Amino acid sequence: MIELGVTPTMIQPVILCGGSGTRLWPLSREHQPKPLHALNGQGTLLQDTAARCRGVAAIGEPLVICNEAHRFMVHAQLARLGAKPKAILLEPIGRGTAPALTLAAVYSVTSDDPVMLVMPSDHAIADAKAFRDAVEKGAALARQGFVVTFGVPPTAPETGYGYIRAGRPLAEGAASYVEAFVEKPDAERAREYFSSGRFLWNSGIFAVRASVWLDAISSFRKDIFAACERACRQGKRDGAFLRVDKGAFSDCPSDSIDYAVMERITEEAGTTQAVVVPLAAGWSDVGAWDALWAIEQKDSAGNAARGDVHLADTRNALVLAQHRMVACIGMEDVVVIETPDAVMVAKKDHAQAVGKLVSQLKAAGRPETLLHRKVQRPWGSYDSIENGERFQVKRIVVEPGASLSLQMHYHRAEHWIVVRGTARVTCGDKTFLLSENESTYIPIGTRHRLENPGKLPLEIIEVQSGAYLGEDDIVRFEDAYGR
Repeated sequence: MIELGVTPTMIQPVILCGGSGTRLWPLSREHQPKPLHALNGQGTLLQDTAARCRGVAAIGEPLVICNEAHRFMVHAQLARLGAKPKAILLEPIGRGTAPALTLAAVYSVTSDDPVMLVMPSDHAIADAKAFRDAVEKGAALARQGFVVTFGVPPTAPETGYGYIRAGRPLAEGAASYVEAFVEKPDAERAREYFSSGRFLWNSGIFAVRASVWLDAISSFRKDIFAACERACRQGKRDGAFLRVDKGAFSDCPSDSIDYAVMERITEEAGTTQAVVVPLAAGWSDVGAWDALWAIEQKDSAGNAARGDVHLADTRNALVLAQHRMVACIGMEDVVVIETPDAVMVAKKDHAQAVGKLVSQLKAAGRPETLLHRKVQRPWGSYDSIENGERFQVKRIVVEPGASLSLQMHYHRAEHWIVVRGTARVTCGDKTFLLSENESTYIPIGTRHRLENPGKLPLEIIEVQSGAYLGEDDIVRFEDAYGR
């Protein structure tokens, strides 16, 4: 136990911000995945994950692991929250949770060997105080050398979650030894687990000292340990980001924390032991639309609605409207998700099948699986509001002080109209300011740049015209974002 008067080892939040969340399409997409969306509140799931750690004793700033393609969105969302990440480790490709945690441990162990509080960034937790209380109990055990997992007391015989079988309790009574990690069960077995009282849902949240994790992963998966250590040591710092070495990380096998380490700890006698701390905090992995419906506020007919939604004779529905009015009549147990470029309608009990549909759409080359119509960029965003043969219209928003790269296009010309704010425009060898209701023309093959020198967002309408309008028709000469 921690001695009174001794400063406890720091808790290092480690936020795993990966995955694509295909079962939450059309909201979640490959280039803007589930953690980066606000599903059941004002903040995104990533922001909520970072925020719920505040108030935990001896907590530090988060260490975030994400895909390189999402780095600017992750950084911007944390900045809006006021969080200052210790670092954002960039994975060039996804390799699963075990390599992600190993990168975090290699990065962390060189300082003060903190207790890493490992959290997926795409979960919802209703009771922040209960979460903090459980974390502090788990961290105290992790300081003693245990690998701690947090198990959710089940409220139903759920088949969509993995389970943890709890064994004998620790002397302190705050946790139990883990007897086994169990795969997602069928319905009959789930009912057995639920009625036995010995099983907890596997939340995917862990607490473990960096050195303890490295000892375990190097013992059970030397190949993962070696590849991650090399990738991290050969990585390059780029402001808030650490770019791990792509060649070394590409050699790393894919695996999960459970498969790589946790199951082996429970199966093999050794010095490292796994314990489970109950987490009764209103946890949900928000893994599919029916799970979101379950945690949303509902009206007297069981409907959860957001946006410009109008319902008549409709019960137990989830209806989200982002762009247009959505009206439902005589519907029951359905999910309706409307975005500017796609609408998905499903029976609620078929929500788990959305991933299969997305796979089919991706195989067909549909861009709606990759991007939203509104695309986030490090300088702001653009929204493709109309397109046709040889033209495209975009609404572009540039944040205060931000600028696009100095660039050129081979196949398109651009017309810019300022509708809000002030623009600084570079066109060829000229640089000038444009105010609201003023416009300019960028000829094909001309070097140009758009900047916002003001203190308010700059909004312009851009009309592109030409034989080819793809995003890959761009040559960058100067770019503040290293693209």
